[in-house]
Amino acid sequence: RLFSMKTTNSKDLVKVNQILPIMQEHFGQSMNLARIKLMALLLHALCVVQTVSLHKLADAMPTAVDKDSNLRRLQRFFAKYVLDLDIIARMIFSLLPVKTGLVLSMDRTNWKFGEFNINILMLGITYKGIAFPLIFSLLPKRGNSDWEERKKIMERFIRLFGADCVDCLVADREFIGKEWTGWLNSRRIRYYIRIRQNFRIVKPSTGERIRAWWLFNDLKVGQEKFFHKLFLHKGEY
Repeated sequence: RLFSMKTTNSKDLVKVNQILPIMQEHFGQSMNLARIKLMALLLHALCVVQTVSLHKLADAMPTAVDKDSNLRRLQRFFAKYVLDLDIIARMIFSLLPVKTGLVLSMDRTNWKFGEFNINILMLGITYKGIAFPLIFSLLPKRGNSDWEERKKIMERFIRLFGADCVDCLVADREFIGKEWTGWLNSRRIRYYIRIRQNFRIVKPSTGERIRAWWLFNDLKVGQEKFFHKLFLHKGEY
C-alpha cells in the first residue's frame, strides 16, 4: 500500500524552531512538548495561509505527514484542550519590541455564525500603526459593550502587566459614557476617545453648552487643535 508524504521546506522548519523555545518557556509547565510543537506548526501555517480554515492550515503545516493526519491532530487539539489565555497574552507581550509607554487600543467586532452571535471585545497594543491583539472577551449579547465589561478587560491587563507600562488608551466613539470615563479618570489612565460631532459639551470657563463640532469646525484635513482647558462631557472632564 502506498502512502503520500509531503515534502517539507527546511526554511519553514527553521521558522518553527525559532518560535518553539519561546513557546516552551511559557507553556512548558502546563502543556506537553507534542502539543507545544503542534501549536508552533499551527502558528507558522496561520502566517502562511492567513485563514482559520483547519483544512488549509493542515495542508500548510510543514510536516512530513499528509494533510488528513494534520487535520485530525488539529481537530483533537481544539476539541479536548482548553488554552490558558493569560499565558498566551504573556507570550505575546514578551515578544513586543517595547514594553513601556504603551498605547492600548480597544475595539469590538460583531458578526453572526449561522444563528449564533459572535461579539468580541478586544484590547490590543499599538506599535508603528499596527494593533497587536492581546486580551479579548466574548460578550454574551449583540451590540455595544457596557462600562463594566470594558473595566474588566482593562483590569485583567493591569493584573497581568501593571498600569505603569501604559501611556494611554485609544478607542472609537462607541466607547464613551460617564461611568467608563469616570473609572479611567479614577485610575489616572489617559485616554483619547472619538466623540460624535453633535455631542453637547460644557465649557467650564463660561458654562456655555455647545456642540463638539464647533470646537473643531475651522480645521482642515490633517490639522489638529489642542485645548488646554477642560471641557465637560456627560459629567466627566
